[in-house]
Amino acid sequence: MNDAYGYYQVQTPAPRPQPAAHWGRRVLLAAVLISLIVGGLAGGVIGGGTTYLVLNWPGLRAAAEPTAVVLPQPTRPAETSWPEVQPTAPLGVYDFAPVAEQVGPAVVTVINKMQSQPNPFGFAPTAPQSSGSGVIIDPRGYIVTNYHVIEDAQELTVIFLDGTRRPAQIVGHDYPFSDLAVIKVAGDNYPYAVLGDSDALRVGEPVMAIGSALGDFRNTVTTGVVSGLGRSLQVSSDVVMEGMIQTDAAINHGNSGGPLVNLRGEVVGINTAIIRGSTYSGDVAEGLGFSIPSNTVRYVSEQLIARGKVSRPYLGVQTTAVTRSLAAYYNLPVDHGVYVNRVVAGTPADRARIRQGDIIVKIGGIDIDEEHPLINVLSHFQTGQRVTLEVNRDGRTIEVELELGERP
Repeated sequence: MNDAYGYYQVQTPAPRPQPAAHWGRRVLLAAVLISLIVGGLAGGVIGGGTTYLVLNWPGLRAAAEPTAVVLPQPTRPAETSWPEVQPTAPLGVYDFAPVAEQVGPAVVTVINKMQSQPNPFGFAPTAPQSSGSGVIIDPRGYIVTNYHVIEDAQELTVIFLDGTRRPAQIVGHDYPFSDLAVIKVAGDNYPYAVLGDSDALRVGEPVMAIGSALGDFRNTVTTGVVSGLGRSLQVSSDVVMEGMIQTDAAINHGNSGGPLVNLRGEVVGINTAIIRGSTYSGDVAEGLGFSIPSNTVRYVSEQLIARGKVSRPYLGVQTTAVTRSLAAYYNLPVDHGVYVNRVVAGTPADRARIRQGDIIVKIGGIDIDEEHPLINVLSHFQTGQRVTLEVNRDGRTIEVELELGERP
């Protein structure tokens, strides 16, 4: 209804009377609630008092005192007797920049303008051109490179780091016994690199390769490690290069003839070959580069500079290198040396009565093994020099003395 002021007002209905039974249930419920409240209060007082007494009763407090929570600590390895690894060189030893600055000026690009080839279509003959790298090893302008870089050369040009071009002449080469050659540019007082001791190399040692990648990118520097020593590499049907250094430093086309350098700035090898894959399985390989050891480079280059040819000591035997796996497979009495397949008539080995089936283990006290192949061991001696060979014959060790000849 509306009141006198015009507002609309809702009237609340009067409460309905409740039956008597409803009042009885309410009284019972109230009693239960009151009992629970009183019981809870009483229990809390009694429990709290009891706890207080327990925790504060003389003699019981210390026993009931809670202890701090300690998180478990990580276990540490027990002490061992292993020697602590010590650095083999001072910090900063792997900084290749100073090495590149030191050796770089001695690295050159070699351009080979080869003999003209007839054109089958009647046009003028063309002169093919190839390029590689080299390293100056003597301030008088003597440069070591690969034989395959200067092979069939009609004209050679050397490009220095600063872009200067000079003609070069061939001094000599050592093919097919090694893929090494020496060329020379006129003049003197050139920057040169020092040849190191390749016999001191260790697998895992860091090395750097420098060369003219693809012939265009002069003094390209790549780094890696010595991946293996004493490798044999079949480069043709009748030529096997022995004692090679394997490295994973990138060696690209155009790097051939460039130096492999250790962290002391010494040339420990001449880069000569790469393997991209297997023709048998079709597998593709990465990081398989090979270098001629610097001790072989020194042996060859010194003779080429002095005489224009290499005089190599000669035994007169055809051999197979004995390895551990080969020795185990054939149950050989020794695990290193060279197995004599054939003795050439009239040679030093024939005169010394070396036999087919003998295993030559040492020459002049130097072991013949995977890291020191026969051709490298012989390079320690001169033609005409008398040496003692340690030979295993039918399981017995004997000594044979002979005079080294000169390889024909």
